Amino acid sequence: MKQRSNRFWLWLLGALMVLSGAIAFWVFTRTAAGTTAVVTLDGREVCRVDLATLTEGYTVSYTGEGGITNVVEFAPGGVRVREADCPDQVCVRQGWIKTGVAPIVCLPNRLTIKITDGQPGQLDGLVR
Repeated sequence: MKQRSNRFWLWLLGALMVLSGAIAFWVFTRTAAGTTAVVTLDGREVCRVDLATLTEGYTVSYTGEGGITNVVEFAPGGVRVREADCPDQVCVRQGWIKTGVAPIVCLPNRLTIKITDGQPGQLDGLVR
């Protein structure tokens, strides 16, 4: 009787491990939906690009009120800050973004680039 009880608990433990592994895989591999890059400078939207419809890349320069310039590169499926005059270069080191998981932010220039689903005015999330 004791041997059957041990098998049951081992089987249950194994099943729970497989289930938790599957859930973890699903959570960490899903991406935020969206293909539209939205560029805001000093709180105003200055550009909206549908990355899914691009056939070739191009760059655009944005200069803020402080005279800092960011060169933003748009390509099919992704966007990045290629060059910046800011001293810390955090926006450049972030590299390409292809999902809406994390935006690119240049604090000195007050430039933000995020990827959304293309619907203006939609909430990204709701906090209660």
